[in-house]
Amino acid sequence: MPRSTTDGSAAEGPGGATRGRSRRNFAGSRPVMDDVARLAGVSKQTVSRVLNDNPAVRAETREAVLEAMRTLGYRPSRSARSLASGRTRMLGVISFDAARYGPASTLTAINTAAQEAGYLVSSIALDTADRDTVVQAVDRLSAEGADGIIAIAPQRPVATALAQARPATPLVMLDNGLGDGTPVVSSDFTAGARLATGHLLGLGHSTVWHIAGPTGWTSADRRAASWRETLTRAGARVHEPLVGDWSADSGYELGRRLAGSSDVTAVFVSNDQMALGLLRALHEAGRRVPDDVSVVGYDDIPEAAHLLPPLTTIRTDFSSIGTTALRLLVRQLGDPEEMGDSPEREPVIPVELIVRDSTGAAG
Repeated sequence: MPRSTTDGSAAEGPGGATRGRSRRNFAGSRPVMDDVARLAGVSKQTVSRVLNDNPAVRAETREAVLEAMRTLGYRPSRSARSLASGRTRMLGVISFDAARYGPASTLTAINTAAQEAGYLVSSIALDTADRDTVVQAVDRLSAEGADGIIAIAPQRPVATALAQARPATPLVMLDNGLGDGTPVVSSDFTAGARLATGHLLGLGHSTVWHIAGPTGWTSADRRAASWRETLTRAGARVHEPLVGDWSADSGYELGRRLAGSSDVTAVFVSNDQMALGLLRALHEAGRRVPDDVSVVGYDDIPEAAHLLPPLTTIRTDFSSIGTTALRLLVRQLGDPEEMGDSPEREPVIPVELIVRDSTGAAG
């Protein structure tokens, strides 16, 4: 016999055929978990288990609950799922210099991968890397109930501050590690600079000048070190690098210093934005690219292929960096089925040399 529900409509338990209650009974009110439980003929705890994909729920019971949700138009609230599982399914991201192409692209990839895995992302962009600022960011994400945190930490002080502010939740670092086994994802900065410098030497240039990123940034320091090592191994002269701030303006100002020297025939620039400034400086000085000067950038920004001339550059796979970081964090949270095989704890994402028209044989 069908049981009588509180509103007089008929309902059957798991496997029953009667589903008399419909979303029309909820005019003016949103169906809640209790309504689903009554319609499916199960306990509220069973509904909770279905929402959280508990494998202990029988297939027919699961289907009865899902059918009740469809009938009622029930959508589980995030708070309800949090109470049931003890988790918010919200992840925190701390980033620095988020307006730049690299960090912005990485954050976009993290957001996309998180959505696909059923997580929301709360991100905090910081301008400074001092301990108090980082601690406040960690505390805020913890207060919001973040299940885990990804820290885009391009500068060494950021890693130091995070080590001191160590969050209680699972953590994944980008670029800089804490040295305590915390997973860290980075791009292969060393290989990228070696490819760029080797490409220019292979074109017959006697040496390669370098416009570096700001000191203290892991990417800039490793690229500069690899550039220097590649020249040294080749027996080429090593000029002191010119240090910029990642902006096209700084590339332009430093480029004006290089453009006046006929000895400069090849330049490796630590990012594409500074390379853009260099190209303008060379143009204004009457130095043709690549006839007089070959230029290699780094990152492969979307505009690189449309510059005049199109820019040879090192392509960084920011999508893989963000996705890999998300996978590492989700695995720590115990959701292996959501993200596939577990990556290693310190993956280094490969880079690629993209040859375009801004490089050519030495004259």
